[in-house]
Amino acid sequence: MIEFVLDSRSKVNTYMQLVQQVRQALRVGLLVPGDQLPKVREVAQSLAINPNTVLKAYRELEIEGLVAGRPGVGTFVERTLAGASLPNQAELREDLEAWLARARAAGLTPEDVTALVETTLRAALADDTSQRETARAE
Repeated sequence: MIEFVLDSRSKVNTYMQLVQQVRQALRVGLLVPGDQLPKVREVAQSLAINPNTVLKAYRELEIEGLVAGRPGVGTFVERTLAGASLPNQAELREDLEAWLARARAAGLTPEDVTALVETTLRAALADDTSQRETARAE
């Protein structure tokens, strides 16, 4: 079952942090169709937030067709976001964990790691786009 964590420094609304965490869990296969999300009251108590915030997140996920609420029972995953690459993710995750250990040993903070990953990803995506545009022009 997913355990939600909030980043109080984030500029992202609390309910959207919950939505994003569910989407991520669906993308990497931590949640699969049939799984039950934590009860609204449990999430609200564990994170010390208003239950309406959790309800708003669950409603957003329901609108997207990712989950469905069953009155008196709970909220259940309806579909996944995991793609065909899911079987390859375990090995990549191990590589990433090793890289993160090296980054910590090198003195990088979580914020440093995030900045490094995000800037590298943006650069790589921009490079991919530029290569595709060059190939089309030829």
